[in-house]
Amino acid sequence: MGTLLEVKNLKTHFVTRSGVVRAVDDVSWDVSESETVALVGESGCGKSVSALSIMRLVAGPAGRIVGGQIRFKGRDLLRLSEEEMRHVRGREIGMIFQEPMTSLNPVLTIGRQLTEGLEIHLGLAPAEARRRATELLGMVGIPDPERRLRQYPHQFSGGMRQRMMIAMALSCSPSLILADEPTTALDVTIQAQILELMKDLSRRFGVAMLIITHNLGVVARYADRVNVMYAGRIIERGTARELYANPRHPYTLGLLRSVPRLDEPRRARLDPIEGQPPDLMRLPAGCAFTPRCGFSVERCRVEAPPLCEVNAGGHVSACWEADNLDRARTASRT
Repeated sequence: MGTLLEVKNLKTHFVTRSGVVRAVDDVSWDVSESETVALVGESGCGKSVSALSIMRLVAGPAGRIVGGQIRFKGRDLLRLSEEEMRHVRGREIGMIFQEPMTSLNPVLTIGRQLTEGLEIHLGLAPAEARRRATELLGMVGIPDPERRLRQYPHQFSGGMRQRMMIAMALSCSPSLILADEPTTALDVTIQAQILELMKDLSRRFGVAMLIITHNLGVVARYADRVNVMYAGRIIERGTARELYANPRHPYTLGLLRSVPRLDEPRRARLDPIEGQPPDLMRLPAGCAFTPRCGFSVERCRVEAPPLCEVNAGGHVSACWEADNLDRARTASRT
């Protein structure tokens, strides 16, 4: 499979009165054709800003992309004009936003919000666009789609609104979908339905997908590769199988320990990551995770570790102690 999207040394900053927030700080990753890649990390680490940077939707004037490349199908999206970028959004790259109720227009019907992109990007006539919209709602499991097209977002449940967002993202047959916390506001059973739906549609239509989430348990079943993000940087990357079986960064271990496991006794307690995320305006000289890390050494406080290969197959970690975490991995399984 060829590389569909390649992010190189991306830097996105927000200029505030208090200083510059380095939300995305020299980040590189890629997505291949028909592949599902996960971007994982806790709130505030830069996941959503990375996706918004790809779509060039970072809110200005405070937010700005200050460096790097975003190459999609061989083109650098940062060099496209705004008019050219409008043809990419929705048509070639679809996005499922974090909270559908705030992403959908409350005064437009579901049908109008679905048909608008079809008419603009695909040039469909209104009647043809409406037929396609009906097919899309049925495809994502919304019953009685013809009637639902006449309704408004507030008449849909949370799960149905999320299905509507998936239908909108798929409507113009894009090559890539960015799914930003697609199950955040949903209960557990609906989460599973939405994720299974996304996985099925991705396989059926050969669409590559970037899933953004804070939950490693979610991506275990659905992602081919995983990027773990902390304080605006990628700190570990590998295949889902390798990363779960052989994590090589203390932060990744902490995320894994915080996921409930059915193979553990009921009395077992979750092990939270102590402390708070760092201030992105005042990052330390060394590793940003050092104040919360139980395995740090003096070098971690003064020198930031680069991403280095720790296993074959592209498994990399930004940790000076990556080769000395056997006791941590053992503890995470007990």
